[in-house]
Amino acid sequence: MPDRAALIEPHIPALRRYAWALCRDGHEADDLVQDCLERALSAWHLRRVEGSVRAWLFAILHNGFLSGRRREGRRGPHGPLEEADEPGQDATQEDRLVMHNVVTALGTLPDDQRAVLLLVGVEDLSYAEAAHVLGVPVGTVMSRLSRGRERLRRAVEGERPTLRRVK
Repeated sequence: MPDRAALIEPHIPALRRYAWALCRDGHEADDLVQDCLERALSAWHLRRVEGSVRAWLFAILHNGFLSGRRREGRRGPHGPLEEADEPGQDATQEDRLVMHNVVTALGTLPDDQRAVLLLVGVEDLSYAEAAHVLGVPVGTVMSRLSRGRERLRRAVEGERPTLRRVK
């Protein structure tokens, strides 16, 4: 049986990416990942042996993010979103503009849709794993993913959201 470190370490880069995508701040993402790892190590005995370590870690991170959001909602925001660091990579000016538009559009999505898009589309979790992380049924993951992709597509293409008529 591999030790805890051997089971956890391969997932740290993915946790970091997901944390950055949720927080859009490098320092806050690092803190979130550190808190996640501390909680995972301290609650290792509570983990289901037959369960996915990856999904369990993502669930801890996601729940930690939601707790922080609720706490922040009670306290108020600490700084403007425009000051968030962008991930570094060499790209053309056009690529940077497209990436900026996607990241900006992603930030406009509701938290539930953004989380599903990041878990399934970026972190490559299965629908079942994403459902476990978020604590919702698989069908909810699928519908949020569909709605989130559509909203993201419209936002990137510059379409204005249309309101549905309710009778």
